[in-house]
Amino acid sequence: MRIELKKPTLREKDVQILNLIVESYLKVGKPASSGHISQEMDTPVSSATARNIMAKLENLGYLDQPHTSAGRIPTDKGLRFYVNNLFEKAIYPDKSIDLPTEDFYRKRGDFNSLLDNVSHILSEYSDNLGFVLSPRVSIVNFRHLRFIKVSEEKIMVILITTFILFLTEMVETKSYFTQTELDRASHYINENFRGKNLLFVRDLLLREIPAYKMRYERIIRNLISLLKIYFLQEEINNQIFIQGTSNLLEKPDLLDMDNLKSLFQRFEEKARLAKLLSDVISLDRVKVLIGTEFSLPDISDCSLVLSHYGYDRQVLGSLGIIGPKRIPYRKIIPLVDCVAKKLSETISFSQ
Repeated sequence: MRIELKKPTLREKDVQILNLIVESYLKVGKPASSGHISQEMDTPVSSATARNIMAKLENLGYLDQPHTSAGRIPTDKGLRFYVNNLFEKAIYPDKSIDLPTEDFYRKRGDFNSLLDNVSHILSEYSDNLGFVLSPRVSIVNFRHLRFIKVSEEKIMVILITTFILFLTEMVETKSYFTQTELDRASHYINENFRGKNLLFVRDLLLREIPAYKMRYERIIRNLISLLKIYFLQEEINNQIFIQGTSNLLEKPDLLDMDNLKSLFQRFEEKARLAKLLSDVISLDRVKVLIGTEFSLPDISDCSLVLSHYGYDRQVLGSLGIIGPKRIPYRKIIPLVDCVAKKLSETISFSQ
């Protein structure tokens, strides 16, 4: 994914020096001096020439000089230029990354356990925080569905997906339903809408309600009432699986501890974090957000690398990693891309 920037007036030498400064910063986190950069060039230049180019890049907003007489570090704009160049050079490797087999992904029947496994893989292989945003149950095509009355105000939705994994969701309702009514609603849905999703069921029932009411008046009325309640709750109940918070705690030199506390508070408020991540889902193969591009001051020293997963051109959710801005983008971008494709393949396998 590339975020378009206004085309800068950079020459080949400018770009090479900017890339060298970024790569040095990603490795050691310290300002790069003109003397060091001049020696790292493919065709060495004088320190004075390197210093002049670095001053130009600073004036254009790509570099910053933390201290007088010190070297330069990249700004978020400089990191963005570097990452965009990586995408332009198609850094996705031809050779697959050595990840666990699809059997590992599918070892449990619970879809949420699968997603939790994937967040662990992302964390382990990136040494950062891995996350997977669960899909809304209403958009997942089902093979079988059942409503179970748990209490007077709680109903469990059990959905077996078309890719043979199950999802469960709890619905809180003030409306009264007997288990018999719920069984009839489940039977009606399974008989008429197998292979569809609850969003399709709701829209069709609302559109065709006069015709359906004649034959199934009470079932349809109760079913629409239950679906309306569920959809209202689903809007604010996206589930997110997170692994690897300890990885971030082990990087005090890369992340401001006060900002890290704010980030962890967002992890505890998973609904807010899920809303943030759902807002940036796109059809791009991989998307990268750097620092201030989050529009969230308390995590401005982080980067987010994410992609989507799904099947049949339908996006179900997103996954990726959150880490310091000094993550190794050359490694992380292909990793996120590979995991997203493997999860999508696993889901699509039994379609």
